[in-house]
Amino acid sequence: MFKSNFLDFFSRIHFTSVPILFVPITGYFIYRSAFEFGVSLPIVGALAFGGYGFWTLIEYLIHRFFFHKEFTTSLGKKIHYIAHGVHHDFPNDSLRLVMPPAINIALAVVFYWIFYAVIMDKGLTAGFFAGFTFGYMVYDLIHFASHFANFKNGWFQRVKRSHLLHHYREPNSGFGLSTIFWDRVFGTMHAPEVMDKVNMNS
Repeated sequence: MFKSNFLDFFSRIHFTSVPILFVPITGYFIYRSAFEFGVSLPIVGALAFGGYGFWTLIEYLIHRFFFHKEFTTSLGKKIHYIAHGVHHDFPNDSLRLVMPPAINIALAVVFYWIFYAVIMDKGLTAGFFAGFTFGYMVYDLIHFASHFANFKNGWFQRVKRSHLLHHYREPNSGFGLSTIFWDRVFGTMHAPEVMDKVNMNS
């Protein structure tokens, strides 16, 4: 992906880096919300659930409107290729499925401060952010599993089929990955006859 072997080395990331980083981060912000700022556990749970749900929407919007945007400048094309294009060119490269830690941590910091600017309370922000980071972790793990696992669970099979159809047949549909809910809401689901009849097991 890079002319520099040094840069290319750091663009290859094992998927386990995500839980290694984000399990402690999620746990820390749950602890911070409940025990440092005294938010009650039911409220922390509700905030985390809301943060998780918000992540699934952000995941959909980023995938649809940024990862699949047609850039015209050379810089835009390069950034797009690094962020997502390389994955579509090499979908089964297991080391190019998750973002490098420097990028996902930087984005997490940006989102935290956006949430705090809106919520204006550190305890409530911490609970919401915990759910958001947990959602990101789930997204990356499901993404990896969609390419390299074949769990028999019906829900997983539908998510996997939707994602592989997105890669190999219908790139303008199936933008959700950890859930297909937002594809239903925004009308970007694959056609039922395709989802139900095509075997996309890998």
